Amino acid sequence: MINKIRTAEEAVAGIKDGATIMVGGFLGTGSPEILVDALVKKGVKHLTVIGNDGGLPANEGTSARGIGKLLEAGMVDHIIASHVGMNPLIGKGMNDGTLKCTLVPQGSLAEKIRAGGAGLGGVLTPTGVGTIVAEGKETFNIDGKDYLLEKPLKADFALIRASICDEFGNYSCAKATKNFNYVMAMAAETVIIGTEKLVKVGEMDPDTFTMSGVFAKYIVGGEKPWQI
Repeated sequence: MINKIRTAEEAVAGIKDGATIMVGGFLGTGSPEILVDALVKKGVKHLTVIGNDGGLPANEGTSARGIGKLLEAGMVDHIIASHVGMNPLIGKGMNDGTLKCTLVPQGSLAEKIRAGGAGLGGVLTPTGVGTIVAEGKETFNIDGKDYLLEKPLKADFALIRASICDEFGNYSCAKATKNFNYVMAMAAETVIIGTEKLVKVGEMDPDTFTMSGVFAKYIVGGEKPWQI
């Protein structure tokens, strides 16, 4: 069996300037913090980041979380997300012209990522018809109802957080940390998992795991237990 276990620094070593990365999490819930920290330490620039949101900014007594760390470090040129209001760095970057932000309705974002992973040409959705979301997009009328064509999203890398993972990369996420941590693993060329608990293959009942290890390229243990 191929050894997929790496340190966080080794796992993100292949991420270069200008890469497109997906980052799991929902306002810091289920974000792969050890992987993001290693990426910040590496100091790459001009990233396109796909995530549910902009993470959480640093506040008194708390550090930034998730994608918020990448924004704080000035590593992101373009963010594709569904909710950015919790991180003022995004609004500031948009106003001063240093950051491009593409807003996508949350359900459409999930479906665009799923379509990328499933090899689909896109998905048809009524969400956004007749709004600015529809600008520049094709509209199809099916049985008298208009739908937008939302094209698939893919990435060079996906940074995923697991609650438990075996050494092949089969993994599961607990409770609210599931969010985008499953669908993103299907839509990236290289998938890196940061896990709270790392076990040997065969140590756990196979039904413990939700996602197959075939998607995982690298696995990093030592993620702290989820807190929010």
